[in-house]
Amino acid sequence: MLNKIHVESCLDTMKRMPNDFVDLVVTSPPYNMNLRIRKGKYCSREIVKGISTKYEDFADNMPIDQFYEFHKEVLTELLRVSNLVFYNIQIVTGSKRAFFQLIGDFSENLKEIIVWDKGHGVPAMKEQVLNRRSELLLVFEKDYPISRQFRTATFERGTLDDVWVIQRERRKNATRHGATFPDKLVEVIVNNFSKAGDVVYDPFLGTGTTAYVASKLGRTYMGSEISQEYAAIALKRLQDIVSA
Repeated sequence: MLNKIHVESCLDTMKRMPNDFVDLVVTSPPYNMNLRIRKGKYCSREIVKGISTKYEDFADNMPIDQFYEFHKEVLTELLRVSNLVFYNIQIVTGSKRAFFQLIGDFSENLKEIIVWDKGHGVPAMKEQVLNRRSELLLVFEKDYPISRQFRTATFERGTLDDVWVIQRERRKNATRHGATFPDKLVEVIVNNFSKAGDVVYDPFLGTGTTAYVASKLGRTYMGSEISQEYAAIALKRLQDIVSA
C-alpha cells in the first residue's frame, strides 16, 4: 500500500488499513461547487469546467445531506487510521452547512483551525457576496486534542503562526484541474508536523502534490484518487523526482 497511488475511493483504500497506519493526513476534498441555491432551495447547475470543480469527470454537486454524510464517514475513518489530519476546506454555498455541522460533530477532535490566506480574493460571482480570499485548514487530532500543543511537531516556540500567506500556483501539467494545492502549503505541514520516514496520506490526491512533496522531503507517501487522468499526472510527477 505504501508509496502507491490507489485509483479508487479513499473509503475503499482505508478499509484495508489497520488502525494508526498513517502518521499524517494532508488533503483538500472537492468543494461541492456545483450545488447552488435557487429560490431558497439547493439545486445542481451545469458544470463550468476548470472553474467550478476540481474534476472534469466528477459532478461536484452532491445534495447537502449526502455531502455531509460522506465527509463524516471520511473523517471518522481518517481518525481511525491516523492521529493527525489536516483537512483543507473552502466555505462555499455547496459546502457551508455541511462543514459547519461537521465542525460541531468533530469538536472533540478539532485541535486547531489555520487560515490559508491566498494573497488576494477571488471576485464574488454575485452582488452582496464577500470575495473569497482564504481557505481553512481544519486540524483534527486523536491522542491529545484537548490541548493546543502538538506533541509531535518539530517547529520551535514562536516560529509558526495560525495564518499562512501562500499564493496559489498554476502548473502546466495540471491546467484542467481547477484547484491545485501549492507545494509550499504542503511543505509547511510536512516539515513542521512529521519526521523523515513518516507515512503521509492524501485521500483526495488530485494531481499528486501531497505525495510529490512528501516524497521529496523523505517521507513515505500514500494517495487515493478516483480520476485515472489525475492519478496518471500524479504518477508522472513522482517519476520525475526519481529521474531528477
